[in-house]
Amino acid sequence: MLARLSIRDIVLIERLDIDFSSGLAVLTGETGAGKSILLDAFALALGGRGDADLVRHGADHGQVTAVFEVPRAHPSFALLTDNGLDATGEMILRRVQFADGRSRAFINDQSVSVQTLKAVGAALVEIHGQHDERALVDAATHRRLLDAFGGLDREVAALDALWAARRAARAALEAHREGMEKAARDADYLRHASDELRKLRPEPGEETALAERRTAMMAGEKISADLREARDAVSGPHAPVVALAGAVRRLERRATSAPALVEPAVRAIDAAINALEEADQHLNAALAAADFDPLELERIEERLFALRAAARKYASPVDDLAALAERFAAEVALIDAGHEQLAGLEQAAADADRAFAQAAEKLSAARKKAAARLDKAVNAELAPLKLERAKFSTQIDADAAAPGPQGIDRVAFWVQTNPGTRPGPLMKVASGGELSRFLLALKVVLSDRGSAPTLVFDEIDTGVGGAVADAIGARLARLAAKVQVMAVTHAPQVAARADQHLLISKDALDKGKRVATRVAALANDHRREEIARMLAGAEITKEARAAAERLLRGAEM
Repeated sequence: MLARLSIRDIVLIERLDIDFSSGLAVLTGETGAGKSILLDAFALALGGRGDADLVRHGADHGQVTAVFEVPRAHPSFALLTDNGLDATGEMILRRVQFADGRSRAFINDQSVSVQTLKAVGAALVEIHGQHDERALVDAATHRRLLDAFGGLDREVAALDALWAARRAARAALEAHREGMEKAARDADYLRHASDELRKLRPEPGEETALAERRTAMMAGEKISADLREARDAVSGPHAPVVALAGAVRRLERRATSAPALVEPAVRAIDAAINALEEADQHLNAALAAADFDPLELERIEERLFALRAAARKYASPVDDLAALAERFAAEVALIDAGHEQLAGLEQAAADADRAFAQAAEKLSAARKKAAARLDKAVNAELAPLKLERAKFSTQIDADAAAPGPQGIDRVAFWVQTNPGTRPGPLMKVASGGELSRFLLALKVVLSDRGSAPTLVFDEIDTGVGGAVADAIGARLARLAAKVQVMAVTHAPQVAARADQHLLISKDALDKGKRVATRVAALANDHRREEIARMLAGAEITKEARAAAERLLRGAEM
């Protein structure tokens, strides 16, 4: 519900803070006191049209802040989450209107677009008036209201899922058909390409591996001769190892006679022989690594040529040839097995169509039953509202040839204002006062289903009095038992039923040089005095005060 409304520098309002409670709140005051300004300011905070003329004269901007206390399960929180906004704590809607025409919108102190503010505001508040385009008379909402009244939201959600499944099945079928048509046009080319790539059997990364192997083999070919010559020098027929070994043996035989002279030389020659043997091992290992089969090099070059030729032919990187081969093979398989798959997809699409159609027909029948109950309930409310000769009806136009996510029904609320007249859409047929009372009857019936948590009625009692005004007050009070209701009224019978009475007045400031709108919460004697004024006019009489007291006592019964 709306917990607090703060207004700064809007038209005649300089500074205004109003705390609201649950139940029925009425706003009364003399004509021109500023009741319409208050509603215009509230509508601005809900995403209504901004206007530079709303800014109080002399101020550079005006501001309206509306604070709501909303249950966590309310759809408005989902709207915040969908828009990446803070969805914890209170719901604070704020609108700043600048004197140059610009405006800015905020939710929970985060900047948002006016469209987002309007969407959230519409989920929180409905404003109904005699000449007010904000009232929920848009036929596009009537199906949703009927579904809410009939408790059909679960069936609608299930049907929406069937619609999504139907669209998915049809999309899969169309994609398969397009693929088959394309494949059929290119059948000969695809078969040839698929066979060629299947025989080639390319593998990802193959080109890089082959190129690296070829480079290593070509480098080995160049260095092998030098390695063999070095090996021959180290361990070949003319290698020094044999002569050095013989020299060591001869020196070792002399070592006993002159060890100091012989042993250093023997150790040095032994080290040289060991170094030559180690070098021989390295040279043999290098020759083994550099060794290659010329036929293998030829095969590698032929394979690289074939892969690169195929890559040029099919305008594809060599590494993508394997994936291309798979795609060609799949398209050929689509041609060969496409008709069998097509039959399966056609069956799936037909099954999805049938499931949706059956559920849509079932939902349509449920809507017709709910519409009959809704019509009976609304029509029962009309007679006390001086619409006893009028008739409310819910028109359902079911067209299976034009389905949608919510079914095959087009729903519109129609009225017939007098017997013998042609019924028609609610917005077009009902006059301003009648429209307000039709909407009141509808909202009373729908109070616990399909309503925003806060409802505002702007002078729906205009032009009526006595028993009709009392009936309007009684229904507003009934409605306020389930949702928060605010009513701008001139009817004392309505004001007497309020849980919260706010008096709007216009005060002179600066010795009469300017005026400002004020709002005061009334209680007890002050409330009786205001209702007496509404009954008597400018001069309040004892009789008016007594009548006001009777209205207040009657409302408490």
